[in-house]
Amino acid sequence: MRLATLIIALGTSASCACTIPVFRFALDRWEADKFHLVLPQAVAKEPAIQNLLRPLRANGKANLDFATATDAAQQDTVLRYSRASDKQVWSGKLDAATLSAVLDSPARKKLVQQILAGDSIIWVIADSGSPLDTGEVERVEKRLKFLEQVASLPIQDPNDPDSQLGPGPPLKLKFTTLRLRLDDPAERMLLHMLAGPKGTFDPTTTSFAAAVFGRGRVLGAWPLAILDDASLEDACMFLVGRCGCRLKNESPGWDILLNLDWQSALPAAAQPSDPKPADAAAPTPPPPQTQAAAKPPALPEVVKITAQPPEAPANSRKAPLIAGLAAGLALLVLIPRWLKK
Repeated sequence: MRLATLIIALGTSASCACTIPVFRFALDRWEADKFHLVLPQAVAKEPAIQNLLRPLRANGKANLDFATATDAAQQDTVLRYSRASDKQVWSGKLDAATLSAVLDSPARKKLVQQILAGDSIIWVIADSGSPLDTGEVERVEKRLKFLEQVASLPIQDPNDPDSQLGPGPPLKLKFTTLRLRLDDPAERMLLHMLAGPKGTFDPTTTSFAAAVFGRGRVLGAWPLAILDDASLEDACMFLVGRCGCRLKNESPGWDILLNLDWQSALPAAAQPSDPKPADAAAPTPPPPQTQAAAKPPALPEVVKITAQPPEAPANSRKAPLIAGLAAGLALLVLIPRWLKK
């Protein structure tokens, strides 16, 4: 089933649309709808249960409220999509383990990471792992890569006060997938949340894909057998297009339960992160030196020596003259003798 009719209706419902794409408008401005936890009367009076629920009161992070059942015959704790909905997400005994599973799961943590990283749409694909399902998943992933290359975000109008982005990750166009197994017990509640309150198919036996955006908003969920390329394109182009409907309750979809304080998480996601580890971001400065060590030791003074012979003593200067006179006298004595011979 295609979304073209729905998209045309939403696109023509507003004469002037802001330049923020739908997925980012939802992240900035749409608070998540609260799920409703209904406790049996006896369970609600237990001190251990009251202690478990105390952190969820008033300033709790999760989009969840709770109440005591009016029906005294109710034996199990029931999680519903909302106060106004009778559709159950889960029912059973409430304890620390089941409350933890209600509030969070590994896949929901991953979803939050991808949303805060700036992913436009996360297609959650739940399948059996069979070769047929694997082929369908590969088809969906290939189509999303193509759509990411050809799609574009609306040009932002910085002068429009209604088109200012809220705090959060950088605006970008990115389609990603998150694959789940239908038989994963840790994700059973999430599978029901993704399938939605209308319950058009059994999410524990039917392989399907759901488009998640904003603060855990689900645009729709479709069995893989009927999710064709045209439907993928309609959903993606609608969510990256200009937001033509600013009221959440007039837009398609439903929410999932996430245990997150969005008011704190979104500004934190806007802060640039350094990919380098803290200890590798800059060389470690050398330890401060003491005053004595900071100044290098003084070198011995170099004495320059002039290459001149030392002056001879006075007595040593007379010796050559005396020797010369003696030699002369000796010659005077010897010469007459040589002549006589």
